[in-house]
Amino acid sequence: MDRQSRLRASEDFQRVRREGHSWSSPLAVLIAAPNASDHTRFGFAVGKRIGNAVTRNRVKRRLREAVRLQGAAVAPGWDLVFVAREPIRAATFAEIESAVCRLMARAQVARCE
Repeated sequence: MDRQSRLRASEDFQRVRREGHSWSSPLAVLIAAPNASDHTRFGFAVGKRIGNAVTRNRVKRRLREAVRLQGAAVAPGWDLVFVAREPIRAATFAEIESAVCRLMARAQVARCE
């Protein structure tokens, strides 16, 4: 994922949580807020309750890859934050990809394939 497609600053995450709308699934929560640019940015939040650093980083990598595979279908002009939930630890990649796709479709920021 290139630099312009990532949410990195704490202020950006806080703005999305404050101004955005959320949709949830058993594996993750999607919070979406419009931005003033012509591209969509993604952020991933994986708390310590998910597991140790190795587990959290694995979950983030899998979420990023699921989002990357849907990249062409995502509408421009959004800031999207995915917050991992505990059951994601035991989920397969196909389940994570399906959850990401359903969440983005419910938020009307992408069409799933």
